[in-house]
Amino acid sequence: MNIKLIVIGKTDQKALEELINNYIKRLQFYIKFNLETIPDIKNVKHLSEAQQKEKEGKLILSHVDTADQLILLDENGKQYNSIDFSTLLQKYMNSGVKQLVFAIGGPYGFSEDVYQRANTKLSLSKMTFSHQMVRLFFVEQLYRGFTILKNEPYHHR
Repeated sequence: MNIKLIVIGKTDQKALEELINNYIKRLQFYIKFNLETIPDIKNVKHLSEAQQKEKEGKLILSHVDTADQLILLDENGKQYNSIDFSTLLQKYMNSGVKQLVFAIGGPYGFSEDVYQRANTKLSLSKMTFSHQMVRLFFVEQLYRGFTILKNEPYHHR
């Protein structure tokens, strides 16, 4: 199985980008992982919130194949603890899914088309984090999930 994370816009903090890349590098020992960055939409000042979500939504969906399982990182999604999240990853691997795609939306979230296409939603917390921080938290939890599956000491039970 492959895992892909789709994000809108580049990480603008070098320290944060280094941490994200560190976890991506670690993930390569467990699974094929790819971070796909969609460039920020230009001229957003002239777009309404709905128009911006629509444009970003079309770009997100252009990176998702019909056979992909799409999971949105969304504040209204289901929350898991780290062990349950690792169990979810195992279920997807056992089910024969070729590609699991996670997506982090833009500043206003996802368009209705993206919600319609999504297979499910996942929330990392009830708190609100910057989209850039969510990238780090997610790749760390993904890494943690695989270390749990391999019974490695990273996650202390």
